[in-house]
Amino acid sequence: MKFTKKTALFILMAFFAFSGSHAALAASNAEVQFVQKLESVLSNGSLADALALFDTMPANLQEDVDLNSLHASLLLSAGKTGDAEKIAVNLLSKEPKNIDVLLLNAMIAKQKKNNVKKQQYLKQILAIQPNNPDANIELGNEQAVKRNYRNARDYYVKAIKGDPNNIEALFGHGKMSYYLQRDDDSKRSFNKILALDPNNAPAWSYLAKFESESRHFKKAVEYVSKAIEIDPTNSDYYFDLGNFNREAGKYAEAEKAWAKATQLDPDYFLGYAYLAGVYDEQNKFDLALENYKKVVQKNPNYYYAYESIGMLEWHSENYTAARQAFEAAYNANPNNTSYALMIAACLQKEKKPQECKKFTEKAMKPLERTSYEYLSLRLIHDMNGESTLTLKIQNEESKKKKGKYLYYLALYWALRGNDSLAHKYYAEVTEIQGADFFEFRLAEWEQMGRS
Repeated sequence: MKFTKKTALFILMAFFAFSGSHAALAASNAEVQFVQKLESVLSNGSLADALALFDTMPANLQEDVDLNSLHASLLLSAGKTGDAEKIAVNLLSKEPKNIDVLLLNAMIAKQKKNNVKKQQYLKQILAIQPNNPDANIELGNEQAVKRNYRNARDYYVKAIKGDPNNIEALFGHGKMSYYLQRDDDSKRSFNKILALDPNNAPAWSYLAKFESESRHFKKAVEYVSKAIEIDPTNSDYYFDLGNFNREAGKYAEAEKAWAKATQLDPDYFLGYAYLAGVYDEQNKFDLALENYKKVVQKNPNYYYAYESIGMLEWHSENYTAARQAFEAAYNANPNNTSYALMIAACLQKEKKPQECKKFTEKAMKPLERTSYEYLSLRLIHDMNGESTLTLKIQNEESKKKKGKYLYYLALYWALRGNDSLAHKYYAEVTEIQGADFFEFRLAEWEQMGRS
C-alpha cells in the first residue's frame, strides 16, 4: 500500500461515510470544518500543509482511528518515521485486529528495514483476510525482487481475488507471467489494466514487447508509442522503440529513439551502446567510435565496447589507441587471447618490438605450448617460424577455429611485409560462412582495403 494523497482521500471518504451514518448530528462545526479543510489541503495543497493542519485537530477527533491512521501515513510519507510509529503503535494497542492499522505498522517496519516485524504484521493481516490485496502485493513484490517469479505470481493472484480491479496486483501478475512465459495470462492482465485505465503506460509497453516477440514490429511500435505519449520521460520506452525499429530495418528511426533515450538518461551506458552498434552496422565508423567511447566513459566495466574501440582504431590505423583499447579489454578478460594477440600486433605496428616481446613472454607463460594461442603469440614474438602454426591450421576441422587463427597467420605475413600471402589467408577467412569471431571483420576490412 502506497500512502499518497489519493490514499489519504480514500481514508477521509471512509471517515465521512462513518460520520454520515453515526456522528454527523453530534459533530460540532469546528470538527466538520477541520475535516473539510483537510480534504481540500490533500487535494490541492502540500504534504507539509496537511501535517500542519493536524496540529489544529479538534479534541473530539483526536481519538479517531481513521484520522490518526491518515496522520501517521502522512508522517511516514514525509520521512518522519519515528513520529508515525508512535501513532501507529498506539493505534495497534487499541485495535490489534484492525487491518488498516496492521498495514500501517507493516509499512513503518518496512521503512525502518525491520523485515521481521513487517512479516509479523503481514501474517496477522492474512490470518484475518487471506486475500488482502495490500499484504499480498507487498509479499509478491518481495518475491519479485528475489526473482522468485512463481511465488510472486501466486501472491498477486491472491491479491486479485481480494480486489479483481487492483491495477498494482494485475500489473505484478502480468509481469511475473511474462517472465514465466505464460503469455496468455500476462496479456489478459495487461489488457484488463488498459480496460480499467487506458492511460497506463507500463501496460502498453509490455503489450508492445509481445508484439515484437511475434515479429509484429509495426504493432509493437504503435503500442510503445502510446506508452511514450502517456509518459514521454521514461527512457525505457525509447530503448524499446529503438529496438523495434531496428528489428524492422528502420535504422534512422532507431537512431532517433536511442538518441532521445540518452538525452533522458545521459549517465546510462546502454543508449550509447545501442547507438554505437547501429552506426557500426552501417559502417558509420566515426559515429560508432564516438559512442563506444561514451559507453566506456559511463561504464568502464563494459569491456565489449573496448573490443569495438580497438577494432575501429585498428581500422583507422591508430595503433596506439587500438592497443590501449585492447589492453583494457584484456585486463577485463585475460582469458581472451585474441586481445593479447591484437596488443602484440599493435606493438609491432608501433615499431616497439622489445615491448612486444616483453608482453608476449608474459602472455605465453600460462598457455599450453601446442595450443593455437601459444603458437600464434610465439609467431608474433619471434616474427619467424610460421610452419608449425600453418600445419596445425591446415589440419583443423573446426571452421571457426581455423578461420580465427588463419587471421593471425595472415596478420603475421602482413607484419612481415608479404601482402600477397597475407591477402591469400585473409581471403580464406572471409570465405567462412556464419563466422562470429571479431577477426572475421578485420579480415573483411583488409580484403576491402579498409574502405
